Amino acid sequence: MTISAAVVEGKGAPFAVVPVELGDLRPDEILVKVQAAGVCHTDIVVRDQWYPVPLPGVLGHEGAGIVEQVGSAVAGIAPGDRVSLSFNSCGICRYCLTGKPSYCADFFGRNFGSSRPDGTSPLSRASGVVHGNFFGQSSFATSAIANIRSVVKLTEEIPFEVVAPFGCGIQTGAGSVLNALRPPAGSSIAIFGAGSVGLAAIMAAALSGCTTIVAVDLVDSRLELARELGSTHSVDAKHEDAVARIREITAGGADFSLEVTASPKVLRQAVECLAPTGQCGLIGAAAFGTDVALDMNSILIPGRTVRGLVEGDSIPQLFIPRLVELWKQGKFPVDRIIALYDFDAIDQAVQDAEHGRVIKPVLRMA
Repeated sequence: MTISAAVVEGKGAPFAVVPVELGDLRPDEILVKVQAAGVCHTDIVVRDQWYPVPLPGVLGHEGAGIVEQVGSAVAGIAPGDRVSLSFNSCGICRYCLTGKPSYCADFFGRNFGSSRPDGTSPLSRASGVVHGNFFGQSSFATSAIANIRSVVKLTEEIPFEVVAPFGCGIQTGAGSVLNALRPPAGSSIAIFGAGSVGLAAIMAAALSGCTTIVAVDLVDSRLELARELGSTHSVDAKHEDAVARIREITAGGADFSLEVTASPKVLRQAVECLAPTGQCGLIGAAAFGTDVALDMNSILIPGRTVRGLVEGDSIPQLFIPRLVELWKQGKFPVDRIIALYDFDAIDQAVQDAEHGRVIKPVLRMA
């Protein structure tokens, strides 16, 4: 079938909406009529080839829509169901089997390989293959073939444009707090970067009962929004020493920190602002080969922990419905950070995100 999809032809190329062919379903796949898709920082860094993802291809990994057809091996999901799309995993490695699909042994291949495990793509055009199956979905398209493990059935009413970014950026920020760091009530946390992921983390920290939530950013408007969404303190990193200021605010150092910017300098600050035995979570996705310098004794002597966090340690089929319920109760106002764009304005949405004019662009396909 012919669909419209945003194809990136090569490194740094624009997202251009053009006709492509979508192939037939495999037994473990689902055809989804995409209604909305979030634009994530990961889509942008892949376009710029920070990660070695093959192009030309169709990106997009925060889709939401309506099921049109299911493969013969699919159970529990039927045509007409409303679904959110998230990351892919194998389901059979020891990490998947122990409830850690975001650390799947084949995570990179199944999400950044832009092909099925057998190397094929569900997308094509007259001039040849278009790489697809990005994160098991390639949802920058009017229809997508999604792997069953990328699909989350929605049982509650929520607008597609609100739930779409839950599939990656929102669950990454919120899950890093709620699933991974799990700060106890009354604890302190510093969040470096007040974009969509950082703001989701701030909302989650407020839900967790953190009494000191420090937002660090360079943009005044983002720090102001962070305050409205739950931060108790702001640090303007343009004009303040973030480490010294956080230590002052927390009377010695934060219990937890999150680095969301992918900057080696900022990661070091996120470690050095911690109290003894504090925990730092690294979320920011830097280019392959990016090194960071840390004083080893700044980790050893205070007993600090630094760990990577992928997709907020989430099992999407369990965690996304939890976030939906929090949104319904008014406790997780993600719509405050969303800016809507028509699908054919995708490249403008990407540019606006890159230049900080919006926080979370979401595309409407219909």
